[in-house]
Amino acid sequence: MQYQNIITIEPGKRGGKPCIRGMRITVYDVLSYLASSMTSEELLDDFPYLTQKDILVCLSYGADQERL
Repeated sequence: MQYQNIITIEPGKRGGKPCIRGMRITVYDVLSYLASSMTSEELLDDFPYLTQKDILVCLSYGADQERL
């Protein structure tokens, strides 16, 4: 999955961690919520500015980083 247009890294935002579409929610945040048994639906309800594609991109990004 292509995530280059969704995952952004800005040095002054969240310590330069990968964020979603320039917002202050990081890939780590999303993956942590999912790992703590929060469902995608619950995540989208709690963070209405996120999309299902954002969640899938976070999973893809995390998998790619693990491969490195």
